[in-house]
Amino acid sequence: MQISLKNYTLRYLSITFFVIISVWAACFYAYILDEVYDNVDDGLKNQKIEILREVYKYPELLETTDFGIAQFRILPVTDSLSFFEDNRLSSVFFYMPYDDEQEPYRLLRTGFYAADRKPYHLEIRTSTVEEDDLIYDLTSALLVLYLVLVLGMYLIHESVLRKAWKPFHTILDNLKHYRFGKKENLQPVHTNISEFNNLEDEIQRMWKRNEDVFMEQKRFIENAAHELQTPLAITINKLELLMEDETLSGGQLTQLEDSKLSLRRLVNLNKALLMLSRIENRQYAEVEIINFNTLTQGLLEDLSDLIAFKNIRVECVEQGVFEARVNNGLAVVLISNLLRNAIRHNYEGGTISIVFQSQRLSVANTGSLQPLDSNKVFRRFYKGTQDTRSNGLGLAIVKSIADGYASLDVDYQFSAEKHIFTISNSYVQNAE
Repeated sequence: MQISLKNYTLRYLSITFFVIISVWAACFYAYILDEVYDNVDDGLKNQKIEILREVYKYPELLETTDFGIAQFRILPVTDSLSFFEDNRLSSVFFYMPYDDEQEPYRLLRTGFYAADRKPYHLEIRTSTVEEDDLIYDLTSALLVLYLVLVLGMYLIHESVLRKAWKPFHTILDNLKHYRFGKKENLQPVHTNISEFNNLEDEIQRMWKRNEDVFMEQKRFIENAAHELQTPLAITINKLELLMEDETLSGGQLTQLEDSKLSLRRLVNLNKALLMLSRIENRQYAEVEIINFNTLTQGLLEDLSDLIAFKNIRVECVEQGVFEARVNNGLAVVLISNLLRNAIRHNYEGGTISIVFQSQRLSVANTGSLQPLDSNKVFRRFYKGTQDTRSNGLGLAIVKSIADGYASLDVDYQFSAEKHIFTISNSYVQNAE
């Protein structure tokens, strides 16, 4: 699934922030806990010194055998083997009546000799922070920090980076709308970012190279087409003059007629290839709203003799007005090729059904009972049947014209023993 660069960056930065904050939280928790215990332990050691001083002054303190307000107790040593004088620190839990639960404490245990030269154990305790509360508070604070960082990063994307990436979107939009010879309609790019300036400079140089190649190709095609048309026309005229010679036999006249037909097919092929090249090179830039209902009716009148010759019945059903923004000349070629294809590949006494709708136009004709290959029908030089009169470019031109407009699409289907070619228009005109 494709996503924008902004969302892509935000996603991975969010994941990275989460991992970094999680690792940092664990280290920070261990460090804070160590500092807390270190400060508490120092306090317990200082408290030990103060208590021992008081014990030597007031021997009655040796009877403090329970933790009270002073949070210490002194226990006599009954077994000399268990006596120790060093400081021993540990974390323990004591029951607290107020909370009715076990609370964490830090406990210092040490041994000393009192003024009576008897060994005693001193235990001093102090309450410490609850680790589960610390974890909860730390997690809450870090979660808020994480959300603030992500939100801040998103706002930076929306404010700062959106402005920074605006030239890139302008360049991208120019690439989408660029057509050969139509650079004046593109938006200028103004930015202080060197990478975008370099990209724009390289695109401009690429466009210039492409337009130079395009103009050379255009001149070559036009010159080649014109150069071919002249000798072909001269050759056909000479053949027609030669065929007027009364001394020629019937067989020779037949051969000359076949040669003339071959040359005429070559002329038509040359014209078709030239038109395909011009269509693909976007040389038909002028567009207007074309009423295909009226256009088709006019072309049917022009082809009426050919239709009558094959005794074909034409049915026109107008369920709406089919209109599209296309070049007028290309619209004529588009419908003319579809109608000629329906006539040429029809049988004598067949039918042609033309249906007009607001967003589609379909031309259905009887003919071969076998469907055409839908994957090849619009390819150049594809012939469903070996028709020597066809050059195999009519439907390729139809497809090329439709592909030249984003709103148009052409499709082929075989249904009810009819070959159906449908032109669809996805662009809907706004009602005035």
